[in-house]
Amino acid sequence: MTTYLFENATLFSGIETVNNPLLEIKKGRIVSIVESFNSEHIVDEMVTFPSPVYIVPGFIDIHIHGVKGADVMDGTLQSLQTMKKALPQEGTTSFLATTITQSEEEILQALQTVKSSLDQDSSGCEMLGVHLEGPFISKKRAGAQPLEFIRSADVSLFNKFQKASGKNIKLVTMAPEEDPDGKLVAELKNQRVIPSIGHSDASYEQVVQGIEDGFNHVTHLFNGMKGAHHRDLGVAGGALLHDELMSEMIVDGIHISPPMVKLAYQTMGADRIILITDAMRAKGLKEGEFSLGGQTVYVTEDRAVLKDGTLAGSVLKMNDAVKNMIEYSGCSLHEAVKMATINPAKQLGILDRKGSLENGKDADFCIVSESFEVLQTYARGDKVFG
Repeated sequence: MTTYLFENATLFSGIETVNNPLLEIKKGRIVSIVESFNSEHIVDEMVTFPSPVYIVPGFIDIHIHGVKGADVMDGTLQSLQTMKKALPQEGTTSFLATTITQSEEEILQALQTVKSSLDQDSSGCEMLGVHLEGPFISKKRAGAQPLEFIRSADVSLFNKFQKASGKNIKLVTMAPEEDPDGKLVAELKNQRVIPSIGHSDASYEQVVQGIEDGFNHVTHLFNGMKGAHHRDLGVAGGALLHDELMSEMIVDGIHISPPMVKLAYQTMGADRIILITDAMRAKGLKEGEFSLGGQTVYVTEDRAVLKDGTLAGSVLKMNDAVKNMIEYSGCSLHEAVKMATINPAKQLGILDRKGSLENGKDADFCIVSESFEVLQTYARGDKVFG
């Protein structure tokens, strides 16, 4: 067991606030958290910060394609390892490896590689499984997803994907209007996979039917979907209106305007928003041209676009997503952190071990400055950054 004392730090556990915390960690899990002034524990490692810092649960990014030149669709163990090494730099301690719409063969290769990685290495930043984004989406709302590989809902093909992944697909982005009989969403629910409305041109009525069929999640709210109109709420309006739906948001100031972020927060509250990055391989690299699904993506300091200007993922970091959420919406630090920790853990069904800092849970946490720059990150008790 290792006992850490963090001085000049305030810990936000997700449940309570602890000043100058003393953490006991054993075999990657939290044994206890107490204020150091009230403790007689023997300290193994004392960390003192010159300026005040926050200690928060490690971020959980459930929609991330790549970083530092690596992408899930590379289908290589090296790329996944690069992602696991790079993501703690932004406070992320676990993530869903996210695919895009590609050929069946390329998706299968990516899924098989994820399975191999999970079988071989569980250290460091934890890959929780797969977010299958496509190919069961709408061509009308494809965004940067290649049109030629888009498919209608196909239970047999999904099961082929799931087998290749070692049953590690946890979330599927799909268009409900492409599954009119509800067979695929029923199969997902049967396998305890989260069905998510995304890249969809569904009407509000189709969204309501989708909720009845089992959808409980929305992929990158406002992006790649029919927007709200006063005669048809569409997907975006349905997401705002229905409490059954949790919604991902890319809060980079580009994918969603700051006033719209504020409106979403005021409408849905902190309990139904999940902060994501939807980042692609250019994150963490210099400006330039990069590949995404066989297409050229042009990356500047703050955005990634196709030649026609279509947004093609982001270069957003999770710590910046939290910081931006506070700035744009006026929510509290506690609420913004919740959107990046407790909410995704709850949606994935892993709140018993992730999402907050409590006794018995994984010792996943990051230490950030008051301006929310990441200073250190710990994954299951091991320092993985800083």
